[in-house]
Amino acid sequence: MGAFTALFLTVQPAWADAPVAVVEDVSGKPAGVEFMDYVEPGKVIKLAAGDSIVLGYLKSCWRESIRGGTVTVGTEQSDVQGGAVDRTKVGCDGGKMELAAAQSKQSAAMVFRKAPGPNTPPKPQFKIYGRSPVVELKGGGTLVIERADVAGDRMELVLAPAQAVHGAFYDLAKLNKSLKPGVVYRAKVGDQQIVFEVDAAAKEGAEPVAGRLLRFQPAG
Repeated sequence: MGAFTALFLTVQPAWADAPVAVVEDVSGKPAGVEFMDYVEPGKVIKLAAGDSIVLGYLKSCWRESIRGGTVTVGTEQSDVQGGAVDRTKVGCDGGKMELAAAQSKQSAAMVFRKAPGPNTPPKPQFKIYGRSPVVELKGGGTLVIERADVAGDRMELVLAPAQAVHGAFYDLAKLNKSLKPGVVYRAKVGDQQIVFEVDAAAKEGAEPVAGRLLRFQPAG
């Protein structure tokens, strides 16, 4: 059987019905939320007049910039009372992320089952919409990203917890690392593997986080 285990998004039962959005930016000192926190439906965030927050919804692909007021997190968007909100649809692939999560314990052979030949790239599990992924890898580790169609196009990064936000999130844009648009890649950490495609129109830099997440299960 395959040597790697396919993985994306929810790999532990505790993740399965938990976060619906990620905090992509925060200004001021709102209680109970920080940059790169995940938030669940029903969470209430109180913003003072000078506070603001940006939420990226993982499935609905709404990106909300909220200023002041009381924010109640929903399943697809937030209810904002007494504040101002600007919503923008961004590129994200949340539904396919969920499907990949459900298949996360299958072998690499199962991931590649639709590839008709040895020279054909495997079918990607999902698509990202920025050329520099944000990698979630609690505790760090060695990350390898390589093209699935061309041998030799490969990067290897040793990710240390001290480099990460919350000891788990590594933004490759801040490391000046970017991938080619329209290409299928494999990302590997230990015995875990993600197969994904970079959207053909993906841009470099700090694009919306919800559209460029790669999530790995913590080691151990």
